[in-house]
Amino acid sequence: MNRLASNVMLEEKSSLIPTSRAGEEALDSGQICHSLLSDLSVSADGADICSVFAPLHFEADYNYPLLIWLHGRGGNEDHLRDVMPKISMRNYAAVAPRGTLPLDDSQNLETCDEYTWSLGNANFSKAVDRVCHAIEYAKSRFRIDASRIFLAGSGRGGTMALQIGMTLPQTFSGIASIGGALPRQGAPLAHLAASRQLPVLLSVNRKNESYPDELVCQDLRLLHIAGMTVTLRQYPAGDALSDSMLSDVDQWMMEVMAEQQQASIIGC
Repeated sequence: MNRLASNVMLEEKSSLIPTSRAGEEALDSGQICHSLLSDLSVSADGADICSVFAPLHFEADYNYPLLIWLHGRGGNEDHLRDVMPKISMRNYAAVAPRGTLPLDDSQNLETCDEYTWSLGNANFSKAVDRVCHAIEYAKSRFRIDASRIFLAGSGRGGTMALQIGMTLPQTFSGIASIGGALPRQGAPLAHLAASRQLPVLLSVNRKNESYPDELVCQDLRLLHIAGMTVTLRQYPAGDALSDSMLSDVDQWMMEVMAEQQQASIIGC
């Protein structure tokens, strides 16, 4: 089992965990709540800001699977509020970090509410840090099964999920990209041997201008040549992020966990 090493002081974050009955009720209700990973450097670039999802009927002693959600272009960490009810209200704890690049021309982090993920190599390490911080904060809030951590995103966030997942393949149980192409920068297949053990879900709309069918075919061919396990699901032309796409992410994650559990039993 591979665990992600923490570089965040857990004691700094403990004071941010609600201890009142109101806080417990928020967890029980499956409510989204804004949280800071620490009380440091928030004003610098918003790196410590994320949204956290507590599953419905939260059980403190249960080891939950964790879903990290990366929003698309023009979104922010609040997108978790929209997607989790359509994925599952019960099956996962979830966390969504804020994108690395504000889209507001003023670059005012206090008023900007639209962000994206910069795919350039110079900003990639910042995105990795945000995902790692988000995982560690989720671990401080819930009991997380470190062998069942999934990374998913839509659009630009889906591409970033693929890039981070294939860079740190031993950290995740699977990657899901909805409408996000394989990254064309960096070396996404540099860790190919480990990445071959990482299931990938590609969900795409037909006639999607930002991720056309020709590019989907190229990506699928490349992943198959690389020997990776890929599930491709195509949907009719329409919304870039439909309810059926999100519910299918839940089904796919459940299938991956069942297969991994069966493989573990066979290997014993």
